[in-house]
Amino acid sequence: MATAVPHCPPKQDLPPPGGYKKIPFARVPPKSYFTGFTTIATYVAVTTVGLGIYYLTAKKVKRDEIEMRSAQNVIFPILVAERDREFLRQLRRNRDEEAELMKNVPGWEVGTWYGEPVFKTLPEDTLVTPIFKEFYAHSDWKSYAKRAHLKLWS
Repeated sequence: MATAVPHCPPKQDLPPPGGYKKIPFARVPPKSYFTGFTTIATYVAVTTVGLGIYYLTAKKVKRDEIEMRSAQNVIFPILVAERDREFLRQLRRNRDEEAELMKNVPGWEVGTWYGEPVFKTLPEDTLVTPIFKEFYAHSDWKSYAKRAHLKLWS
């Protein structure tokens, strides 16, 4: 026969002596650091200071824009003149290159087609602006390629 296990009464789980603590269920409002008046006063003060700083900065920005516009207006004619001078220099280089290339061709005159003027109805001292490829005919390929598709870059 099996040996008998001594009988122990079951241990019941009971509340601690004096009972459990009370369960807090009342609403606990958050701590209030500022009142409504101080919040509105702070907002008004910060907005006023911000508007003052904005006004001073906007005045400076406007002054800088006027200065830049004035500088651009002053330098624009100089840049146009430099562009025109370089254009005429390139036309001269093209003419000199044509003279060098065609010096051994009998009857060839620079700026004509075998002695015949290309534009017969224009006075001799009129500048005829060459087409794009003709202007870059005697320059290096990189200069031509750099400006050929310029409108496609923007």
